[in-house]
Amino acid sequence: MDKIRVLVVDDSALVRRIISDALEKDPEIEVVGTANNGKTAIFKSFVLYPDVITMDIEMPIMDGLEALREIMDKNAKPVIMLSSLTQFGAEATFKALEYGAADFVPKPQAMVQMSFDEISEQLIQKVKAFAHAEINYSAASPKERVVLPGPANDRPFETTEDKRLTEIVDDAYLHSKKRIVAIGTSTGGPSALIKLFKNLPANFACPIVVVQHMPPGFTKAFAERLDSISMLTVKEAEDGDQLRDGWAYIAPGHSHVELYQRNGDDYLALNSGEKVSGHRPSIDVLFRSIARFYSSEVTAVIMTGMGKDGALGITELAQKGSYTIAQDQETSVVFGMNRVAIEMGAVKNILPLDEISKKIVEHL
Repeated sequence: MDKIRVLVVDDSALVRRIISDALEKDPEIEVVGTANNGKTAIFKSFVLYPDVITMDIEMPIMDGLEALREIMDKNAKPVIMLSSLTQFGAEATFKALEYGAADFVPKPQAMVQMSFDEISEQLIQKVKAFAHAEINYSAASPKERVVLPGPANDRPFETTEDKRLTEIVDDAYLHSKKRIVAIGTSTGGPSALIKLFKNLPANFACPIVVVQHMPPGFTKAFAERLDSISMLTVKEAEDGDQLRDGWAYIAPGHSHVELYQRNGDDYLALNSGEKVSGHRPSIDVLFRSIARFYSSEVTAVIMTGMGKDGALGITELAQKGSYTIAQDQETSVVFGMNRVAIEMGAVKNILPLDEISKKIVEHL
């Protein structure tokens, strides 16, 4: 079998050597070239025919974001960003995912709760997965709706549809019992979640809990990113958080998140146990914990992502009468987890990304 061809891009010769050596420890991977800036990376992406590119962000001459946009526009292929855990690094990483990067891993020197061996293992796994995956590049860069400025709970309506959805939520407050929305996603999830959250009204009638597969440390920055573009309040989940209507909680990258009840109220518990369905945090862990306390009051959403995490959990929720939604193939960067859930018969509605937030609100 032909080896997976990888182009390694970083302005540091030391990092290029570290990444190359780590990748070539796997007999199925060959580093066919390196580049020290984005301009060279674009040229080598055409002449070396790599299957996957690893891309640094901060580089001279042309940075990784510019190079990524050029590659996705003219010679699309899986690009894995190497990301530093600084404010700039995190913001640039999420922008890269919106531009079409397949995924990211922390740079070896990034201050995250992962060892170099863990980072290397994760990088190798992602290179192998993306080399063989069917990636929908047209779904990798969804256009964003412009959010009008203003306080989080006092932004003007943009369309009559926004106003109609807000009226639906107002009615839900008056007539529905306690509800919860649970969302699971992985590859392609950050840009999809940004689009989904931009379309949820400020007076959203229940809490949302999200598992997005992401390395430790980056989930806090991602929660802050969602909070800045959403009319909801979004935070990284903490142990003991009491769930509040109109708030969204993002599972931290180092722990599973589970729902429990005390005196009739809902709380979140974190645990750093073994990986489940190959992940920590795991979507299956969240969905199954919700199924212990809720049935038809749940709206469960499984979105773009590689693998099958969440498929068993959403099946359990569906069997209890929960309302289930899967993102469709056409708008998924990778039609994996959602495909498995659909094949298991766990999904009531298969929807394009643009329609998911609308359906969540209508079902409250």
